[in-house]
Amino acid sequence: MRSNWRSAVAVVASGLAVTVFVAPAAPAAAQAPSVGVHHLSGEQSVAARWTPEAMRAAIPLDRLLPRADTSALTQDVRRGVSQVVQPTNSLLNDLLPMVFPEGGGEWPGGGAVEATAGRVFFTYGGRQASCSGNAVTSGNKSVVMTAGHCVKLDGAWHTDWVFVPGYDNGSAPHGTWTARATFATPQWTATEDINYDVGAAVVNPLDGRSLTDVVGGQGIAFNQDRGQDMYAFGWPAADPYDGSTMIYCSGGTFDAIISDGIGMTCDMTGGSSGGPWFLDFDEGAGTGIQNSVNSYKINLITLWMFGPYFGADAQGVYNAAQAA
Repeated sequence: MRSNWRSAVAVVASGLAVTVFVAPAAPAAAQAPSVGVHHLSGEQSVAARWTPEAMRAAIPLDRLLPRADTSALTQDVRRGVSQVVQPTNSLLNDLLPMVFPEGGGEWPGGGAVEATAGRVFFTYGGRQASCSGNAVTSGNKSVVMTAGHCVKLDGAWHTDWVFVPGYDNGSAPHGTWTARATFATPQWTATEDINYDVGAAVVNPLDGRSLTDVVGGQGIAFNQDRGQDMYAFGWPAADPYDGSTMIYCSGGTFDAIISDGIGMTCDMTGGSSGGPWFLDFDEGAGTGIQNSVNSYKINLITLWMFGPYFGADAQGVYNAAQAA
């Protein structure tokens, strides 16, 4: 039943590029698709354009998309955004929190996550928009993990992409880091498949220093067991939040309803997309192992947030980014 529902509401495509070798009796061979990559200028003038006023005015990405009615789950899932609209069945959302207590609130704990996590800004469709992201340990000390739709959407890569770790109401306490390249899974690059809504950016040095030398980096892991307790962070900027501060949720996770990802009770809204999910999170130290990102919500049950499972394709994005 679950697989039938998923196939009815989600666009699933393999994205495989098939290469045929011309030789007697040789079978067709499938070649794994490459990680998508988009190179940016990364000039410091891009950072200068992201003034405190511009950052405060940036619109959560979901608000720049056409609103879908509550029956259009396929549209919501295909886009892979944290699109939240008022459901017609409000009673359902009133009753469910009694069974699944709703999570979400300003992070009170401090620690490393207040520097590694941050807000992402970019230009999409000629408008200034926002998501969230997180700095992770990497070979080049310059990798930010985020959602695939926070680097590319509707067939176009975002431009003017910057990462502001520790963003605080227009303030950039650790600087504004320009991206020189952004990456997405092959499946997101080809068809924007929600199951693979994973992206990354490699940022330029700032004042001669690499990103994680300045803010530190969280660990990252792939192919981990499902159903574990996790913490999620982000900068939601749609009601009831305004994007000014970091919000978090925590609790048990479960298999997603309409994708192959994972879910969590969380009331974060648009703008939180791309924010990190952590395993083994230490509240005192503010450290954990990143294992997903905020990806999407569905209209009928807005108290749940969903993220992609970090498998081999997500690992491929990370590997390509840290080698760039």
